[in-house]
Amino acid sequence: MPEEVVYYITGYGYMAIFILVFLQEIGMPNPFPNELLLIFSGYLSFKGFLSFPVALLTAVLADFIGTNILYFLFFKAGTHIIRKKPKWIPLSSGTIDRLTAKVSKGGMLNMFVFRLTPFTRGYTSVIAGLLHVKPNIFLPIALFSATIWAAVYVLTGYLIGPYWDLFLQQIDRIKFIMLATFVTILCVRLIFYILRKKRTVRTNTCS
Repeated sequence: MPEEVVYYITGYGYMAIFILVFLQEIGMPNPFPNELLLIFSGYLSFKGFLSFPVALLTAVLADFIGTNILYFLFFKAGTHIIRKKPKWIPLSSGTIDRLTAKVSKGGMLNMFVFRLTPFTRGYTSVIAGLLHVKPNIFLPIALFSATIWAAVYVLTGYLIGPYWDLFLQQIDRIKFIMLATFVTILCVRLIFYILRKKRTVRTNTCS
């Protein structure tokens, strides 16, 4: 991990965790992924530099506040975008309406999964806002997913505390595994989508 980032977190503690998680959640680049930041926060909790519950709560609040800024920004602009849809948006108004209905009625699980998946977390908030997913649907998903996401990584850092040096030696391999897992999830979802589309076309043809 970059020494300046380690110094910043150990020096400023919870404020550093909040700022770094918040900035990345609203789309600002960080020196390293939030997942590694939270693992390091868990390690500092193990070493006694931070309180585990406070570090976890800080991460949850930063994530929840950041994702909701994106969500409400696109939620407020959504009506205008749908009504005055620019040509660069490759979706018709009818398609947008269908996607909105799908996400609102049957897509809550998809939103939850994407909120837990690296690289798609921020996009989920943007899409939910753009599609005008109702706040009473999105906010509980955002809070629940933020809690699980933060808890998994902070707890991981706490549990691997005794093996921290070994973890640092394997960090490049861990990053690769995380990326490979993400790509695998996308491929599986794409395969199921294609198979479902083929089944639908076959059913319509037979009828």
